[in-house]
Parts: sequence; structure tokens; C-alpha cells
Amino acid sequence: MYSKRRLKPAATREEGIVKVVAFNGSPRKKGNTYHCVQTVLAELKREGIRTDLIQLGGADIKGCRACYKCFEKKNMRCIQDDAFNLFMEKMIEADGIIIGSPTYFANVSTEVKALIDRAGLVAIANDYLFKRKVGAAVVAVRRAGGTDVYSAI
Repeated sequence: MYSKRRLKPAATREEGIVKVVAFNGSPRKKGNTYHCVQTVLAELKREGIRTDLIQLGGADIKGCRACYKCFEKKNMRCIQDDAFNLFMEKMIEADGIIIGSPTYFANVSTEVKALIDRAGLVAIANDYLFKRKVGAAVVAVRRAGGTDVYSAI
């Protein structure tokens, strides 16, 4: 079971504190996606922005089942019992969200797809939790397919 603590949305925090959460969607913990995301985070840190990097690739996260329980409960959570709700808490508390993914057959990794689908539905079900948040995509690509990955994020 994951944390059920009361969330503190970014908009209610003290003025001047900016926090960005980043997700490494590659199962290779120190691979190309990790290094690309770290490059972005280094720039943010130089500007005094607090950052948090989460290893999403390889995490226990399932795809959305489209059960719409998040619309019934409206508790900023998904009913599936996996790592997703912890990730959702981090996104709610952040001012900005960065999602990094490798390019797998012209698309994102399975964990990135699950995060995007579930977070999107939970956010919409709870009065659009991500409105007014800044987002960015980081794509690691060797040949082709990078544009598709970027569009998916």
C-alpha cells in the first residue's frame, strides 16, 4: 500500500519555491535517457529550482484499465495497487513535470505510456490537476521515431 498522506498542491506552497519532478522512463537506470534528463535537471538546479528524479523504467506500473473509478472517487488516486499513486503524488506536488523516454519502435517505453494514460485520466477526473503546470519531454533517440515519442509525451 502506498502513502495516503494529504497532498499539498504546488499552488498552495510558499511563494518562490519551484519544484520539478522528472521521470526516467528507460529501464536502463544510467542509460542515455538518464543522461539526457540529468542535463536538463542540471540547468534547472543552476537556476535554484528544486528537482527530483524518479526511476520510472522498470517500475511496477500497470496500464490504465479505463474503469473510471477515479471519476467516482475523486481522491487524486487510481484504484490499482502499484507504484503509480506515489508517482501521481510527486506530480501533484510539483510545479513542473519532465518525462524522459527512450525511443522503442517509434514510441515511448511501456512504463511511460502507463504513467501518461493513468495520470491524465486521474488528473481530468479531479478538476484537471495539471492545469498551469509546466511540462517537458526528453527523448533519447538513435535513428528514427523521436518525433513520435516527443508527440506521445
